[in-house]
Amino acid sequence: MKSRPGVDVPDHRDRTGLDRAGRDLDRNPDVVVRDVELTSRGWHVLRRTTFDYRRRDGRWETQERETYDRGNGAVVLPYDTERGRVLLTRQFRYPAYVNGHPDGMLVEAAAGLLDADDPAAAVRREAAEELGVVLGPLTPVLDAYMSPGSVTERLHFFAAPYTPADRTGTGGGVEEEGEDIEVLELPFAEALAMTRDGRIADGKTVLLLQWAALDGPFAPSATGPRPD
Repeated sequence: MKSRPGVDVPDHRDRTGLDRAGRDLDRNPDVVVRDVELTSRGWHVLRRTTFDYRRRDGRWETQERETYDRGNGAVVLPYDTERGRVLLTRQFRYPAYVNGHPDGMLVEAAAGLLDADDPAAAVRREAAEELGVVLGPLTPVLDAYMSPGSVTERLHFFAAPYTPADRTGTGGGVEEEGEDIEVLELPFAEALAMTRDGRIADGKTVLLLQWAALDGPFAPSATGPRPD
């Protein structure tokens, strides 16, 4: 039998058993996984899974779903309530560009995959790499599946304070990974307005800015100086 990279022999990222994901799931008695096919094994993994699903009326039917597995991630909103500022990034996103965004340059909160780190360590790593900032105490905000119809990723959301003295690096991302990131320090009121007029169209960033306005450091009930 021919060897299959990523299945029974290591692929370019030294992975095997990529076709095993989901085969042993039994938490939902209305779902029985029948087969998992590895359809692509680039940097991330695309699978086609066949499963039996029991509908609400009791009938069983066989379905197929493709899932894109890029691992889980974490995102953080650094804020400075004293000056009423937040730190964000701007970078080129080809998927947005090819799907109607004018130039593909998206304004976002700093984020990245967990890799081998826990979520808190991951956001501190990404904040240092992308923003050049050392974060203060982290506040967990929420966990969310951002595109559950096809992408397996669960994203961990955080916020953290910073001061001008905490901006110890230049940021910009990791050039070897193709990153070319502009650091933006914006008045919070302006960043929030950008979510309303479309200048910020990234879902995770909209969620964090809305949280900051309603329940977070810039909420009416929060103590401390208010932003302009």
